[in-house]
Amino acid sequence: MKMACADISDNEFIMLVATTLFTLMPLLLIVISYSLIISSILKIRTSDGRSKAFSTCSAHLTVVIIFYGTILFMYMKPKSKETLNSDDLDATDKLISMFYGVMTPMMNPLIYSLRNKDVKEAVKHLLRRKVFNK
Repeated sequence: MKMACADISDNEFIMLVATTLFTLMPLLLIVISYSLIISSILKIRTSDGRSKAFSTCSAHLTVVIIFYGTILFMYMKPKSKETLNSDDLDATDKLISMFYGVMTPMMNPLIYSLRNKDVKEAVKHLLRRKVFNK
């Protein structure tokens, strides 16, 4: 009974520090890295060179945004369940978990394969066929 009623504020603080270190620090390093990369890309004189460099970085940046966006949304939302309907929060938690666990890994191959010219042409052909067949 004593353990069940104990103060858990120390544990919550440790979890906050761990979450900050293991989630936000890598994100900060990625943001700093991409800032340096973008500043280097902007120094390229030709527009064709800038375009190639940005297309190389865009796939990775998209995956990072999807990955960290769901993590930040999942872990940085308020804990209070009294203000909203508990069933709505449970459904939101399940949706976020599904997006993080299923959609992000499923989107990785698609995002990275769209850099391939043959795949881009096949997708364009498929979309044109679907649009004009309606």
